[in-house]
Amino acid sequence: MSSAQQNLSSRKMVNISDIDHFRFTVLVAQWNKEVTGALEQGCIETLLLNGIPRESIRVFAVPGSWELISAARLAVTHSKTDAVICIGAVIKGDTPHFEYICQGVTNGLATLCSTQDIPVIFGVLTVNTLQQALDRCGGIHGNKGDEAAITAIELAALSRDIRSKEPLF
Repeated sequence: MSSAQQNLSSRKMVNISDIDHFRFTVLVAQWNKEVTGALEQGCIETLLLNGIPRESIRVFAVPGSWELISAARLAVTHSKTDAVICIGAVIKGDTPHFEYICQGVTNGLATLCSTQDIPVIFGVLTVNTLQQALDRCGGIHGNKGDEAAITAIELAALSRDIRSKEPLF
């Protein structure tokens, strides 16, 4: 279902045991800061609302959405995080640059997801207009940062649960 048909922030709470033991890395692209700052705020507030201690949330600024790929790899490789949340906003302009960045970020983060044991969450808006971005960072379609935080919590818990089970074979 498209985000035009639902508010993505309608589910801000999850019920997960020992949630206060999780650690999260939040990477925030500085390009389109008006948008990414609001996404970051929604993400952090949702993590805190769910019982994640502030000291268990590390936030790093990266220049733009493209750089989320390298920063996420560094976070997965060199930190003790339970999930990496990548926040960015790519707004279409008059050149094909938009398509290259969107495709590259999507492929880069997808590759990282498929090759690492730490969840990497795609909290990157790819929109045609600034208004569409504003609608998704606290506007009429909620805040994609909230959704990214909930996804990170759920995948961190799933990862913990899968690792703690006896192998089937």
